[in-house]
Amino acid sequence: MSPDIRQHRGAHPADAKLFSNEQLPALRISVNELSWLLSHGYPMKASVKLVGDRHALTERQRLAISRAACSDASLKSRQASRASIKSIGGEELIVDGFNLIITVEAALSGGVLLLCRDDCLRDLSSVHGSYRAVKETEAAIALIGETLETLKPKSVEWVLDRPISNSGRLAKRIRDLASERGWPWTVELLFNPDNCVVSSGKIAITSDSVILDRARRWINFKRELVETRLADSWLIDLRS
Repeated sequence: MSPDIRQHRGAHPADAKLFSNEQLPALRISVNELSWLLSHGYPMKASVKLVGDRHALTERQRLAISRAACSDASLKSRQASRASIKSIGGEELIVDGFNLIITVEAALSGGVLLLCRDDCLRDLSSVHGSYRAVKETEAAIALIGETLETLKPKSVEWVLDRPISNSGRLAKRIRDLASERGWPWTVELLFNPDNCVVSSGKIAITSDSVILDRARRWINFKRELVETRLADSWLIDLRS
């Protein structure tokens, strides 16, 4: 496998065509159909293939609809556990670190952002055991911190996947910036951060579907950040 030498986490060369206005109707129908299948108990992998073959979607478009869709039960559960972004003053937050930073890096790099069925924002990046900082990493951390600061939380606990390479370096960058700015942050490297986010009892910042389906409370922080601080981002609305 070639080393990851990317300097940005931006758009794929084909994205302008794959996610053009002409493609959006078929993609939205695909998200709707995939969500119906998931709601009726069909497995994700087989359902994505069925819908993708029906609409002749590329692999990247199939990835997009798989991230944008969710079952009716998941949608209802996520809506019920979602806290108001304006109500977190004085609250303790817990951040799914890689999930948040990579999306903000993608936004700053001009990458595609998906507005999904559950109103969350997701990107098309992937971390498979390895994370590499990009030119936008420092700016992403700062932007997250400045946005959080306006919401006045009591504390912010970041959790990062310890097994992912370079997680220690990223943790240090987050700690250093928090120390410089006087932000009440802690950063933990864990082998199972998902369970920590769910069991902490704190308000979660994530768009990870597995976590959202189990979290007691969460806020739609990515959407708040993008809409208030990065309004010119490349945002594709895949809701019906």
